[in-house]
Amino acid sequence: MTRKQSKKHYDQMTASELAKATSQFDQEMVVDHSRELTPAEQSRWQRARRKPGRPRVGDGVQVISVSLEKGLLSRADRLAKKLQLPRTQLIALGLEALLENPSLVQDG
Repeated sequence: MTRKQSKKHYDQMTASELAKATSQFDQEMVVDHSRELTPAEQSRWQRARRKPGRPRVGDGVQVISVSLEKGLLSRADRLAKKLQLPRTQLIALGLEALLENPSLVQDG
């Protein structure tokens, strides 16, 4: 459906001009006027409908519940803020460092 450009803005039209200019919106939406989407359009439609979510990194994410001592969590949050990192990224960096070098853990 093509839209005709009116010469007047809607707020400058008379009631009859406005009724004529907007008459297309009084009609019910009829599916018969549409066509099936092409494969490219279907792909774009599916991408548009997809929830934004987080970008997939590696194998994706697993949400877990972890209990931490309040003081430790506060210190971690302060460091994350200082480094301008999200808390999850700070925790992930710490885990990666320990996995790469387990000798960082002190016995005791």
